[in-house]
Amino acid sequence: MSSSLQPDGRAEAVNPWLIALTVMLATFMEVLDTSIANVALPHIAGNLSAGVDESTWVLTSYLVSNAIVLPLTGWFSTLLGRKRFYMGCVVIFTVSSFLCGLAPNLPLLIVFRILQGAGGGGLQPVSQAILVESFDKRRQGMAMAVYGMGVVVAPIVGPTLGGWITDNYTWRWIFFINIPVGILSLVLTSLLIADPPYLLRRGLKDGLKIDYIGLGLLSVGLGFLQVMLDKGQRDDWFGSTFIVWCAVLALCGLAGAVIWELRQKDPIIDLHLLRDRNFAGATVTMYMLGFALYGSTVLLPILLQTLMGYTAELSGLVLSPGALATLFILPVVGKLLVKHDARWLVVVGLLILGFGTIIFSRIDLNISFSKIVGLWTVSRTGLAFLFVPINVMAFSYISKQKTNNATGLINLARNIGGSAGISFVTTMLDRRAQTHQQILTGHLTPLDPGYQAAVHGLTGTLMQHGSGPTEAAQQAQGLLYGLLQQQSAMLAFIDNFWLLGVICLAMIPLIFFMKKAKSTHAPVAAH
Repeated sequence: MSSSLQPDGRAEAVNPWLIALTVMLATFMEVLDTSIANVALPHIAGNLSAGVDESTWVLTSYLVSNAIVLPLTGWFSTLLGRKRFYMGCVVIFTVSSFLCGLAPNLPLLIVFRILQGAGGGGLQPVSQAILVESFDKRRQGMAMAVYGMGVVVAPIVGPTLGGWITDNYTWRWIFFINIPVGILSLVLTSLLIADPPYLLRRGLKDGLKIDYIGLGLLSVGLGFLQVMLDKGQRDDWFGSTFIVWCAVLALCGLAGAVIWELRQKDPIIDLHLLRDRNFAGATVTMYMLGFALYGSTVLLPILLQTLMGYTAELSGLVLSPGALATLFILPVVGKLLVKHDARWLVVVGLLILGFGTIIFSRIDLNISFSKIVGLWTVSRTGLAFLFVPINVMAFSYISKQKTNNATGLINLARNIGGSAGISFVTTMLDRRAQTHQQILTGHLTPLDPGYQAAVHGLTGTLMQHGSGPTEAAQQAQGLLYGLLQQQSAMLAFIDNFWLLGVICLAMIPLIFFMKKAKSTHAPVAAH
């Protein structure tokens, strides 16, 4: 049941929803793998006789190779053909997932994760390009809603699913589960998808040159940027010589890549796309969406588990309703785009996400499970109003021939934004907790009436439970210091939520620098 061509050169019609299901299988699997391994790191470290700090390279290696491949998808699609490149990525991702599950030691696991990240890097942008072209302009909102179900929901359910698999089976199954999905994706892709006639394939014999310098500069820049973002807080940022060199190499690589690529006839990455006002604005907005999505998704479980005593499974249950709400609202937003300006839907999304996140800066440690689930679920609905309209605006004025290059860039922006968001919140948690602790410690002095009253009250209570006067006084001071550390940490979480919310609201003016998205009933060639 492979696609054939009609006399006018268009692919024979295939139900676009079958195409959507096909490309989302592998993409959901790939996005899931960016977060599913997080909770399994202690198990991986213990099983492979490695330190927890060493095991974090399991995450970093994947993100580095993934980031390098993302913007190269347009070039590889031209060289190999988009369908062949996509299927090759699925094969690499599936085989390397199998090898990751069999890895006997940490070095080999890291090598296989690099291969897995390289294979996965091409899946997101190619899937999005296929979806954009499989639906006419009127229904592209629904196409982006389907795509959003994967890339927005997968990072939220990843830690929960990873924890459940690790607790009930073994960490190796977080990789083995990719194998049947990958095989099914390959079979459906070969049957349903074909390259569109306007996608010109050019091989090396046809004059397409390999831009070795651009590829090298881009790989160095993105690779060291990802390492810096992932390892920065752990190594004390610029207090570490390693992080300083990562920053220097990232800056030189990215600056050199921009200057070089803008001057090439066959660039590895087409930066000229950013001349389009809508695409440039959407790329910046998508970066911030990744920043807020990944940053807040990392922040809440840490709060629940470190300060409120939640288990990993219970904190996952707090996040899951938000993922379900996003899942159900995405198709609704896709339909709203048919009649409403995408810019206003983005504004609605930023308002919901911004104020919903700011509300978390007003919670305390006594908040109930049901209330925190409700607040989180409401704030996540904003993501549905953001992802779909942003993508529709991004591709509204991009030609079909440039779709592959554009999807690579905008997906790279979201992924780098996610890494930056995680680095930001983890750094701010540490720094702000120290600041608040210094401020609060100033009140723990014998001259402070409130402190003295608290010490006397606790000392009396402890003496009633059998402690001697001196021992009770020391225990009372220890309890108060522990309470101070807890409150300092909570204030740091409050600062983070407030800043993430303000950042979301600050993005609203940018939306109105973009033009209204095109809306047309003209059909687009199916695959």
